[in-house]
Amino acid sequence: MTEQPDEHYFTADPSVPFTRERIEVEVWDERLRLDTGSGVFARGRLDVGTAVLFRETDPPTEVERVLDLGCGYGVIGLALARCLPDARVTAVDVNERALLLARENAAGLGVADRYAALLPDEVAPDATYDEIWSNPPIRIGKAALHELLLTWLPRLAPGGRAVLVVGRNLGADSLQRWLGEQGWPTERIASAKGFRVLEVRRG
Repeated sequence: MTEQPDEHYFTADPSVPFTRERIEVEVWDERLRLDTGSGVFARGRLDVGTAVLFRETDPPTEVERVLDLGCGYGVIGLALARCLPDARVTAVDVNERALLLARENAAGLGVADRYAALLPDEVAPDATYDEIWSNPPIRIGKAALHELLLTWLPRLAPGGRAVLVVGRNLGADSLQRWLGEQGWPTERIASAKGFRVLEVRRG
């Protein structure tokens, strides 16, 4: 069967038959065995943007609360959970299938006690985070992306930061400018393979 286009990954309940596909990836010196699945972003692989994000950054330290925004099958938040043994990681996605895989992967990696994969509405309204990490769903459209970021960036604690990876040809540079115009100072900290890694700061 031909895999459905990635555009299906941000639907709440994908209609394609659910088949799992296991991958093994090494990120930040952590080897992760993860289940991916049909109807979820980057089935059977670590997508190029997320690979750039890991390769061009160091894992954070002394961080207690982290958000993985648009978590998919969970690789970013799970890598953070493994690198930050005392941190609590919240992973958010609208795709129920992605959340199921993320929870299963957390259990397989032994971090389920500090990792919560939730629908946006399930996150406590007063929850705040020291850092947000994301390969955001650019293909939902500019207006929806802007709304998404303006919903979650205000949850950064004072002095917190967000680290985003965005394709250059998908508007990374204009997004950087727009974030600055919205009062979120944003710096490009890396550029590789057609992707920008952006650091957004909360004052």
